[in-house]
Formats: sequence, structure tokens, C-alpha cells
Amino acid sequence: MPELSPPWYSVVNIDLFHRVAKQTILHPIVPWFIPLAYRAQAFQYHHPPLYFSAAYAFIITLIWVLQWINRYLAFGPPRTFDWTEEVVLITGGASGLGLLVAEVYGMRGVTVAVLDKNCGSDGDELEARNVYFYKCDVGDIAQVEAAKRRVEEELGTVTVLINNAAVVHGKPLLQLSSGDVEDSFRTNIIAHYNTLRLFLPGMIKAGRGSVVTISSVLATLPAKGCSLYAPTKAATTALHHALTAELAEYPFIKTLLVTPGQMTTPLFNGVKTPSFFWAPVLEPVDVAKEVIAAIDEGKGGEIAMPLFSQWAAVFWILPSSARKALRKLSGIDTAMEGFRGGQKKDE
Repeated sequence: MPELSPPWYSVVNIDLFHRVAKQTILHPIVPWFIPLAYRAQAFQYHHPPLYFSAAYAFIITLIWVLQWINRYLAFGPPRTFDWTEEVVLITGGASGLGLLVAEVYGMRGVTVAVLDKNCGSDGDELEARNVYFYKCDVGDIAQVEAAKRRVEEELGTVTVLINNAAVVHGKPLLQLSSGDVEDSFRTNIIAHYNTLRLFLPGMIKAGRGSVVTISSVLATLPAKGCSLYAPTKAATTALHHALTAELAEYPFIKTLLVTPGQMTTPLFNGVKTPSFFWAPVLEPVDVAKEVIAAIDEGKGGEIAMPLFSQWAAVFWILPSSARKALRKLSGIDTAMEGFRGGQKKDE
């Protein structure tokens, strides 16, 4: 029996409406066509349809300008990204989001190094040209030091660091073993310290760099069954903010925080999203496109997907009873019941 296509309404969600709105009624240019159309029909400036539509277009444009000013003041001017001179290093890039980013950059001619303990033979080149594997447990400082020496000798100074490696042990706290705890902290947070301490000096010396931290919305909204994963991601988020402050004296190094929701990768295999409308499952390619675009444009800042993750922090200013009710209504604490994932190496 042929496989049926998913129903059309399965792709209808709040993010779809938001994307359409951003290209139409919330675009800084499109709303101006309405008062212009009224004017072309001989409406006078004092006519309500014309001045109300012009006022709306002005407000939307003003908000867009203020947002641009806010980003500029917060993260500074973008750095120049020269793809012929960059070396991109991705941890946990053997599959999922990390592999997608590696393959895209490799196909564009950018030199890419992948550090992953689950790769094939050391130094293998992937199908995408210019992407090289280095077998490495990024939670082990000695292995990262050895990988750094090889990468710099064979490929050059790393100028883009994407800390993507992660593992998930989706168990209640009392079922976690000491090995689970150690494995998660080594891969999800200690690995960040290892790579940052080793590769940042090279970026500072080179006078250019981008540091990308792949966190998770679970860092802000920890779910039942994520008592190990969520705290490690909260630590990576805190590390990003502290690091950004410390790197303020080096404006040529940009820091980017990525906080995605659930993605269709093996990391959370079997997890059922609480709401397909409000919290749609992300395709890794959509997240990869946003990350690559930000790096290419030399931007710092934050990428939060899907839409609800941009407002996740608001949850904590609500009264405790409201938070409890929202957790129950959203289904966030039952989502991990079908978890069948394993110890994967990408977010």
C-alpha cells in the first residue's frame, strides 16, 4: 500500500503564520504600498484610510529600525567572513545538525574539521569535499589538544568554532547512573571549556573569529525526564553570556547562541512534542540555514527557534500557580515518556 502524504494541516503552525506576517504586514516596506495605493486613487492626506495606513506603515518601519539599532548596539558591527580564509570546526558533526552545517560549508569550498568520537577512521574526508573527520572525545582535554595540533598542522587556524556535541540520557533522576552524569557533563559542558580554551587564542591572534554555542530551549523550560540534559544546557547558555562579556574587548570575535526546540534528529527519538501548533518540531536543515546565514554575515547574537522559544523566559515571571497550570496544559512533562533516543553526538 503506498505511503500516504501527511495531511495539509500538519504543517500549519504558529511559526508558519509568523513567517508569512514577517514578509507581509510586518515587513518594513510592504505596508507602505497601502497608503501609496490610496494616494493613487486620489485619496487626500486627511482621509482616514490614507493616514491610518500611513501611520501603521510608519510604526512598523520604526520598530524595524529600532530593532536594527538594538542589535547593532548589543552585538556591534558584523565581522567580514571570507570563506576562502576560514577554517570551521564542528564538534559532534557526524550526523544531524552538525553534519548538515559541515556538508554545506564543505560543498562551498570552506575547510571544515569535525571532531567526533563516533566517526570512522581518523582524518577521513567526508563525501562533501573539504570536510575532514578527527576521531576525538571532546570531553577529554588530552584528545582535544591532540586534535588541535593535527587540525592546525593540516588545515590551518580555526576561525569558526561550533560547539554542537551533546548526549541525552532521558531518565528520571533516581534512575541515572554515575556514568550517565559524568558522560553528560563531559560532552555537554566540559567539552565547551576544552575547545574554547584551546581555539580562542588562535582566533584572537588571527584577528577574526566566530563562536557558536548550540544550547536548547530546555535550558529555560526544563521538562520532566530532562533533569540531567536541561541543567547541562543551562550551563552552556550561562557560559555563552559570560564569554560574550569577556570577549567584548575583541570586537572581531562574534558569539552566537542557538536555542532550538525539538528537532527531527536521533537525539530525542520517540519524544512527542507537546503541541504541533505552538511548538512544532524543527527540521535540522531549517536550523542549519539560520546558523550558516548568521556566520556568513559575520553576526553575533541569538537564534531561537521555533517562535515560542523566543518567549520562553517570560514563563518565569508568571505566578507559580500559573506556571504549574501551563506545564499541565502544555504537556511538557509527558513529552519524554516515549523517549527512545540514545547517546547521540549532535544537538
